[in-house]
Amino acid sequence: MLDVASELFYERGIHAVGVDTIAAAAEVTKKTIYDRFRSKDNLIALYLHRRDQAYRRWMADWAVEHPRTPPILGTFDAMSAWMTRYGKRGCAFVNASGEIADPEHPARQVTREHKAWLRGHLHDLATDAGHDDPGTLAAQLLSLHEGATVLYSVGADLTAPQTSRDAAAVLLAHGGRAT
Repeated sequence: MLDVASELFYERGIHAVGVDTIAAAAEVTKKTIYDRFRSKDNLIALYLHRRDQAYRRWMADWAVEHPRTPPILGTFDAMSAWMTRYGKRGCAFVNASGEIADPEHPARQVTREHKAWLRGHLHDLATDAGHDDPGTLAAQLLSLHEGATVLYSVGADLTAPQTSRDAAAVLLAHGGRAT
C-alpha cells in the first residue's frame, strides 16, 4: 500500500490522489488503509520519510562507489543521478510543501528534517575537508542543490545539476568564498 501510495503521490500530486484511488490501485479497501495508517496525512508523512531514507542511502552509496570524486562535489553528482532515475518531477519534499500549507502537517516536519539533514551532511563534508566556515559553505551548497532540483523539475534547465556542481567547484576553489 505504501509503495502504491508513494508512486501515486509523487507522479500525480498529493491532493490529486485520494484514499479511494490508493485503495483501488493497491487492491485493498479504504478501511485497510485507515487501519494500517490511521490517516492520509500519516500515509503522506511515511511516503516522504521513506523517500528521505532512500535519498540518504543513495548519497552514502554514491560516495562509496565514487571515492575519487571530492565528497562535496560528489553530492551534486549523486543528486543529478538521483534526479535522472527517480526525480523527473523534482524534489518530492518541495512538491509536498507546495501542496501542504499547514506548517504543522506531519509531511512538513519530514520535509524540514530532510533539508536539515542535507545541510548537516554538507556541513560535515565541509568540516572534514577543513573549510574555515563550514556553516556558511553548507548553506551556500544547500542553496545550489535546491536551486538545481527546482530548475530541473520545472524543465527550465535540465543541466542545472551540472551547473550547480560547477558553481560549487568555483566556490570551493575560493575557500568557500564567492569572491
